[in-house]
Amino acid sequence: MLDTDSVSFAFRGEGKVATRILQHRPSEICISAITLAELRYGAARRKSQKLHDLIDAFISNVEVMPFDEPCATHFGVMSYDQSRPTLPNSRPLPGEYAARPVVADSAALMP
Repeated sequence: MLDTDSVSFAFRGEGKVATRILQHRPSEICISAITLAELRYGAARRKSQKLHDLIDAFISNVEVMPFDEPCATHFGVMSYDQSRPTLPNSRPLPGEYAARPVVADSAALMP
């Protein structure tokens, strides 16, 4: 699941984001409905039909995942878990994070 920054970097050709995305089949990539809303907001703010067209082309190839109440609850808990300090040798229990969605860290995709 790509976040808004990752998709924006790819659209602008910044860093290695587009290259990294192209290493995957479209079926392996998705964005959230929130990411789509943020991309549309940016295109509308810029009054850019070209950007809207680029977004249309992008989402015709990747799945847009809903962000419903269970997602919001999961996000809140996950964000809290990640904000807590951890002990040096602490590790998540096996499978503890297995069901959590993977979101691309845009900073990790930049050179």
